[in-house]
Amino acid sequence: MLNQTQEKSLSKLMTKALRHTPGEFGLILDPEDGSCPAASFLAAITAQPRWSWVTLEDIRQVVRNSDKQRFEWNGDRIRARYGHSHDHISYTPGIPPGILYHGTNKKALPSILKEGLLPMGRQYVHLSEGTHFATMAGSRRGELVILKVETAQAQESGATFYYAGNEVWLADRVPANSCSVAEHEEGEFAK
Repeated sequence: MLNQTQEKSLSKLMTKALRHTPGEFGLILDPEDGSCPAASFLAAITAQPRWSWVTLEDIRQVVRNSDKQRFEWNGDRIRARYGHSHDHISYTPGIPPGILYHGTNKKALPSILKEGLLPMGRQYVHLSEGTHFATMAGSRRGELVILKVETAQAQESGATFYYAGNEVWLADRVPANSCSVAEHEEGEFAK
């Protein structure tokens, strides 16, 4: 069983391999869903000298305990649910809830309210059904602002939403007219 430090470090390595640079690990991801055989993934991880001792159970522990539910098992395959910066991963368009949330840095707010939410080097804009994931994602970027996205209005302006699983939604972009600062129950997230 991994300790917390090992788990966090292995999660970062898994993120790099499944979301950003699979080729560096000798992985070929399915272009439809971004998955690869778990056995190939384990071989890629254990080929790293620091991680030669890792087992499939260690990888399963990281998948189970990921606070953002970044990874997913499907039979004997593993994939990152979202956040890819390499080859385009296909998702099926879905019908999102009426409101979705996005966490960001307060400094980005003027640009977002003018231009909308853009993927900024990733394939998609990441949104969540609740403020919990949005807060986790946005809090590492500086002073946190939670944006509320009116999905019907965004769709009327051409946005398409894709469900990535575990309350995470993706969009190619979100028009500015559907974004506003979300208010927290005890006050505003940002002013």
